[in-house]
Amino acid sequence: MAQYDLIIIGAGPAGMTAAIYGARADMNVLMLDKLAPGGQIINTNEIQNYTGVGTINGAELAYQMFEHTQQFDTITFDYATVKEVIDNGKEKLVRCEEDDKEFTASSVILATGTRPRCLHVTGEDKFRGNGISWCAICDGAQYRDKDVVVIGGGNSAVEESIFLAGIVKSLTIVTMFDLTADPIACDKLRAMDKVTIHPYQDILEFIGDTRLEGVRFRSTKTGEEKTVNCDGVFEYIGLTPTTECFKDLGVLNQMGYVEVNDRMVSKVPGIFGAGDCVTKNLRQVITACADGAIAAQEASHYVKNL
Repeated sequence: MAQYDLIIIGAGPAGMTAAIYGARADMNVLMLDKLAPGGQIINTNEIQNYTGVGTINGAELAYQMFEHTQQFDTITFDYATVKEVIDNGKEKLVRCEEDDKEFTASSVILATGTRPRCLHVTGEDKFRGNGISWCAICDGAQYRDKDVVVIGGGNSAVEESIFLAGIVKSLTIVTMFDLTADPIACDKLRAMDKVTIHPYQDILEFIGDTRLEGVRFRSTKTGEEKTVNCDGVFEYIGLTPTTECFKDLGVLNQMGYVEVNDRMVSKVPGIFGAGDCVTKNLRQVITACADGAIAAQEASHYVKNL
C-alpha cells in the first residue's frame, strides 16, 4: 500500500493548487479524481476574472493548471473514485471504489467541489440528458438556431446564457428572483436581442411526450402561469457539495459542506478542506486556489510536527 505525506481528493483548481504548494513544501503528494482534472471549470466557456489571465476558456485554464502540477516529480495523479476516508490518528486511510486502490497518508485535503442542484419537478427526470442539461458548453451546440430556456439568475446562469444567446434562435431566462450575477454580465445579457427574462418565477413542470416541448412556470408575485415552448433547457439553480464519501468523518455541516476555519483546518486533526466543498461565501476559481494554497501550507505544518 502506497504511503504519502498528503493525499488530495479532487483535482479542480483547489486540489491542483494544493498539490503544487504541497510539493513545494517537500511533501510526497497524491492527487485523486474520478474525472479529468479541472472540476467545474472544464464546463465553463469563459472565465474573465482570474487575475493576470484575462478571458480564457475554462478547459484551457484547467489544462494549464494540470500541466503546472506535472512539473513536480513528487506529485502523482491517479483516476479513482474515493468511497471513504478513515481517520486512524496519525495515519489516514483512503479507500476507493476500485478494488485494488487503497492509500494512506499523514494528511488529507478534501477538495471534491460541488455538482449542479436539481429542481425535482415533474418532467425533470424524464428529460434529463434528453432536453434538460446542466452544461451549456457540453450540449449547447445541439440547440443552434433553436429555442432554449435557462433556469437561474446567478453567475453561472448569466455567463452561460451569454454564450447560448450567440448561437440559439431565442433564449428565455426564468429565475426565482432577479438576475444576481455580476452587474456587468447582467447588463450585457439584458442588452442582447434574442433574450427574454422572466424574474420571480417558480418552475412547475417540463412539458412533452417523447421530447421536451416547453416549460410551465408561475409568478411568485401575481400567481400568473405561463408556458414557454422550447427545444432545450439548461438549469443553473445552485450547487450541492460532493462530499457523501466523507459523511463518517465528522467534518460536514447539515448542508453537507466541509466545516473549516480560516486556515482550512477541519475538526479532525490532519484533515483539511479547500475549494467549493467547504463553508464559504464566495465560490470562484480564484478563491478555490487560495483555499488550496492555505490548506497545503497547513498540512505541511501538521505533517512536520507529527
